[in-house]
Amino acid sequence: FVEFYGPGLAELSVPDRATIANMAPEYGATCGFFPIDAKTIEYFRFTAKTEEEVALTEAWAKASGFFWTPNAPEPEFGAVLELDLGSVKPCVSGPKRPQDRIELADLHKAWETMLTAPVGPKGLGVNADKVDACVEITHTEESHPASVGQKSDLCHGSIVIAAITSCTNTSNPDVLIAAGLVARKARALGLNRKPWVKTSLAPGSKVVTEYLDKADLTDDLNAVGFNTVGYGCTTCIGNSGPLPTEIESGIKEGDLAVASILSGNRNFEGRIHPAIRANFLASPPLVVAYAMAGRIDLDVYNEPLCQTPDGKDVYLKDIWPTNDEIDALKAKAVTTEQFEAKYSAVYTENETWNKVPVSKSELFPWEDSSTYIQNPPFFEGMTEDAPGFQTITDARVLCLVGDSVTTDHISPAGRIEPETPAGQYLIGHGVAVNDFNSYGSRRGNDRVMTRGTFANVRVKNKVAADPKTGEQPEGGWTRNFTKGNDLSSAPVEYIFDAAMDYKKAGTQLVVIAGKDYGMGSSRDWAAKGTMLLGVKAVIAESFERIHRSNLVFMGVLPLVFKDGQNASSLGIEGDETFDILMPGAIEPRCDVRVKVTRPDGTSFEFVTMCRVDTPVEIEYFKNGGILQTVIRKKLNESKQLA
Repeated sequence: FVEFYGPGLAELSVPDRATIANMAPEYGATCGFFPIDAKTIEYFRFTAKTEEEVALTEAWAKASGFFWTPNAPEPEFGAVLELDLGSVKPCVSGPKRPQDRIELADLHKAWETMLTAPVGPKGLGVNADKVDACVEITHTEESHPASVGQKSDLCHGSIVIAAITSCTNTSNPDVLIAAGLVARKARALGLNRKPWVKTSLAPGSKVVTEYLDKADLTDDLNAVGFNTVGYGCTTCIGNSGPLPTEIESGIKEGDLAVASILSGNRNFEGRIHPAIRANFLASPPLVVAYAMAGRIDLDVYNEPLCQTPDGKDVYLKDIWPTNDEIDALKAKAVTTEQFEAKYSAVYTENETWNKVPVSKSELFPWEDSSTYIQNPPFFEGMTEDAPGFQTITDARVLCLVGDSVTTDHISPAGRIEPETPAGQYLIGHGVAVNDFNSYGSRRGNDRVMTRGTFANVRVKNKVAADPKTGEQPEGGWTRNFTKGNDLSSAPVEYIFDAAMDYKKAGTQLVVIAGKDYGMGSSRDWAAKGTMLLGVKAVIAESFERIHRSNLVFMGVLPLVFKDGQNASSLGIEGDETFDILMPGAIEPRCDVRVKVTRPDGTSFEFVTMCRVDTPVEIEYFKNGGILQTVIRKKLNESKQLA
């Protein structure tokens, strides 16, 4: 838990605090907490809360000690980190993780380094002799109606998506109005987005649209390509839609490392768009500015972003608004009446939603034909009594992965490709490719989500590597050891297809991983899908905190290598079988021995730490997971009542 305090607190607006608190998972916290103070109370009034609600909130906060004033005693904390707000500099994050912060002034240099660095969290793996590669494309109506027939060079570092998106900051009036002012200044100079940049705006609420309209900024944003495409999760969760055909074809033809820039909060591999290898998080006004530039490898403080129609250079400073301009327009455009009007009708104004037919029943009426909602098989085979710790023997390795494997790698949220098991399932159920939607939108259907587990287009599984060259294909591939005994004889197949063969054969599965396994979004399906594939244990160098607990909740055993060991140091190749030798008495963080048997029959053992961390988690695990624990508890309670 992270609490913010200190004299600088009084200088942060409530929307700014909300933006920071919203990013808690990205800085490794369960929550980011700002105490209630005079600015909070002022914000409640401004956003049309009743005086009764405001008074009750203030009275409660003061009575319970949660109300903060500048002269309040300093709380006691377990640890304190100091941040001088005066030291904060403009920055972006990328290319693959939100924690990889880059100062804006250094982005062009960082790009040069990451472009040729080995593939990894900070590397794109482009050969040094191909960094200048470009592909000439001809624009169609699909990419830029005003540029039909014109030609452009698409290169490494070309920005192909620029999106003001996500829940993080699209309800923050300061940055939204700043973005609108950048658009206004750019429009006044005759500028527009580069024709290869797909742009979009997804306001955080209808109120945002109201104040952008009142400030006359909507027309300016529309004029430079930032039209409102909807509300809610869009580009940040992979809902950008397809790139124009000529853009995507050019990327593939040149094997180009192109970029996106978005005001989202997460940029993990494959999340924004499968064809985009570098994704950068930035503030909304920077997103608009970079759309004018069309490239990420730009020294924005010293190089021109672009040129006006008559050839004059335009620099960032020429279109960047001042704080006074932002504050003046915000005072004029953002009003209490907007919040009052929009929120009073929030449950009734959408006629389409209101007309959706709803059936009333005590139990949900499952429909076998639905491709969005299915009855999940979490309780199949569940017995009345808890099974206890199950023996894991002769388990095969489904995945052998490296460091920083995110929950997006494990359970992608973005586009479903038609050739994948999930895509084939949807096609087989009569869904047209254009209607696939995303993995995130189909999370109510375990048939789609299980097929999508480990199906990220950028995930690399060493088990599927070429045994001669070591080259690892990208995507959801593994080797099927029901059809061969070692890396040379077992065929490479989709992970889901192989997992189903293992299930038929009664073969248990394990996943072997490096450091920070399960980092990123706290996505429950990353654990659910792992369990439904038949994985019984994950052995990693370290786990992200929330994903570790989610694995326990789903009955998957998290084990951690000890004494600095890892898969590489132990010589694990992925074609071995694993016996996990559970001790007679299970205690939190106890030692667990693992026996590894190679294809030639030789074997060795190593010791891991069982990351079932508490007595409560042990109880969950003995029951097969938290869902089974709850059901058995309810059954026992009903017996006692009877």
